Amino acid sequence: MKTNEKEQRIKHMGKGFTLLEMVIVLGIIGLIIGGAIGVMGKVGEGAAVQRVKGDFNSLGSVLKMYKINNGFYPSTAQGLKALVTRPSGAPAPKSWTALADRVPIDPWGQEYVYRFPGSKVATEFELVTRGKDGQIGTEDDISSQE
Repeated sequence: MKTNEKEQRIKHMGKGFTLLEMVIVLGIIGLIIGGAIGVMGKVGEGAAVQRVKGDFNSLGSVLKMYKINNGFYPSTAQGLKALVTRPSGAPAPKSWTALADRVPIDPWGQEYVYRFPGSKVATEFELVTRGKDGQIGTEDDISSQE
């Protein structure tokens, strides 16, 4: 009787999944992965917006330091490049020092747009990201003055 049980176990162990069972399992795994990718895409956009807000805070601190050193913010024409290289145009900085190693880029690979005076508060600078579409003036733009 014991040999009969062993033979049945050996026969059962040799039995594998059918092709249909494997296709069903792979389909279920594919659905789970597809759903996870969709959710991660939405999380990624939220992270990009949070990074923009963090960049606005960091750049705001550096721009305020520029103003303390020179008495004014860089002009729109001088832009954020004034934080990296000494601007040649007016207004000429009094005691310029490099405050950044490079001009920062947004999460979508574009340079931030700098304006002084800002579009809503004329006495302050404004930083704008073009957003995911890379176009200025569209609904996915984010401004530091909003």
